[in-house]
Amino acid sequence: MIGDLLASRELAWRLLVRDISAQYRQSFLGVMWAFIPPIMTAMGLIAAKNSGVLNISETDLPYAAYVMFSTALWQIFVEALNGPVVAVNQAKPMLAKINFPREALILSKLGEVGFNFGIKLFLIIGLFIWFKIPVTASIVLAPVALIHLVVLGTGFGLLLSPLGALYNDIQKVLAMIVAPWLLITPVMYPVPQEGWFRMIVALNPVTPLLVTTRELATTGVLTETSGFWWSSTLAFGCLIFGWLLYRLAMPYIVERMSA
Repeated sequence: MIGDLLASRELAWRLLVRDISAQYRQSFLGVMWAFIPPIMTAMGLIAAKNSGVLNISETDLPYAAYVMFSTALWQIFVEALNGPVVAVNQAKPMLAKINFPREALILSKLGEVGFNFGIKLFLIIGLFIWFKIPVTASIVLAPVALIHLVVLGTGFGLLLSPLGALYNDIQKVLAMIVAPWLLITPVMYPVPQEGWFRMIVALNPVTPLLVTTRELATTGVLTETSGFWWSSTLAFGCLIFGWLLYRLAMPYIVERMSA
């Protein structure tokens, strides 16, 4: 597995360049699509909050910065979640005809997640400057927590990718799940302090990873330390198990596609 992972680097790079070029070649707004969703989400929520439609408690950052930063992190998780499923579906013709390390497909999507985050980083830096958010020493650890968030999404994606290769329903189900999943993730609101909804939000494995990434990058005051470690353990467990399942399932999937 490690050997194939290392051997897939060159092909993964070529697939990454191809996919990024295709992603922006026929897009009028191009990289602006990395900025538009968090900005539009923040504008709608700010209008709802100011009009009294939403009753949201105070956040540790200006609300606009809080929502845009959190939405950018959520998008990174969703991209990592969808990546393996999309990669395998896009590569079906190639899988049936060419023998190559299958890890190249996953590495290329991880590279795409990193590229898109690099674009979003300009938005995040702009937020820090515009809202005068102080930079603390803990910001150097924020990428570590972010990597754990990406690992969680990739692990879940790997678990679903074999089924996604056989049934197109998986991508549709994922699209249906993401919307309610967002509602139980503290992207638009701070983590509740009490009540049954607090328990639901706390059981969401994305919550401690996203919150810790945001706190390390901004205030430096961590509130989800214990949750971060159990969620990180789940993330790496899913990644390893998902990778094993992916390796074992791909020969059967290719055989079925070729039949």
